[in-house]
Amino acid sequence: MTTETKRPLTLRDVSEASGVSEMTVSRVLRNRGDVSDATRTRVLAAAKELGYVPNKIAGALASSRVNLVAVIIPSLSNMVFPEVLTGINQVLEDTELQPVVGVTDYLPEKEEKVLYEMLSWRPSGVIIAGLEHTDAARAMLDSAGIPVVEIMDADGKPVDAMVGISHRRAGREMAQAILKAGYKHIGFMGTKMPLDHRARKRFEGFTEVLGKHGIEIEDREFYSGGSALAKGREMTQTMMERSPELDFLYYSNDMIGAGGLLYLLEQGIDIPGQIGLAGFNNVELLQGLPRNLATMDACRLEIGRQAAKIIAERLDDPDSEIETRVTLTPKISYGDTLKRR
Repeated sequence: MTTETKRPLTLRDVSEASGVSEMTVSRVLRNRGDVSDATRTRVLAAAKELGYVPNKIAGALASSRVNLVAVIIPSLSNMVFPEVLTGINQVLEDTELQPVVGVTDYLPEKEEKVLYEMLSWRPSGVIIAGLEHTDAARAMLDSAGIPVVEIMDADGKPVDAMVGISHRRAGREMAQAILKAGYKHIGFMGTKMPLDHRARKRFEGFTEVLGKHGIEIEDREFYSGGSALAKGREMTQTMMERSPELDFLYYSNDMIGAGGLLYLLEQGIDIPGQIGLAGFNNVELLQGLPRNLATMDACRLEIGRQAAKIIAERLDDPDSEIETRVTLTPKISYGDTLKRR
């Protein structure tokens, strides 16, 4: 599809929106000069609503760009994102573009701040995790005048382009596999999902299929913090002591699933006979476990590659017809913890 090229916003746009001169707008945005509080408030409100970001390239024209691609992700400690960054780098290393990474810690207000700072250096493109953003962040992305690719998710409408998987579909497919294997008493463990939208969507897809078969999640446990082995062990022990009748545990990610697997093996519990387990992401760590944890690949490397390809091709030829909404299809790996029937 052909995407219309947008021009970047200028001081004149903010001036017209706020009803004051470009010089006054410049003073407010640079925090220089004597400007009334009312005028300052009006200018800042107009700039935020428009999504205007000042240009920090000293002495350069507003239309100039640097050969940087802003890559904004929620975490560096999460084992998922280094593989995404690898895919991005594999494509960009053959171009003049260089990725620069910003981290948001899954906090919408921090994402807004990181995006503002990175756009102020006039990058040539943006790759940003997720489809959910604050109104201000979405306005900045929409008004940046450069290719923007939202990654990791395909359940929603992007600002510009997107590359990801349907997490709702992933949750539905895992639920179908669990039910087909004959498990009926299911517990769920994961992060506190208001901030992790992709985990929330998987959970929604998962519970949707269970509900259609008259089954509900019998126990659940949520936590804040990183995806740690120790946390998986702790939550699994707590849940099994509380609900010993459970015959399947579904984890929102592989790290806590691996911790749960290690705990249950230590207890001598028959896996997958007495209880089955499944995680999500298919991280490399799973290859070193005593048993292969059932999981689902999130297509991380290919997501990074496809996102970088869209940026590079759009910059090389803005009028080229390229696919800008790419939905990849993850596959279940049954491993040794999910029975197949």
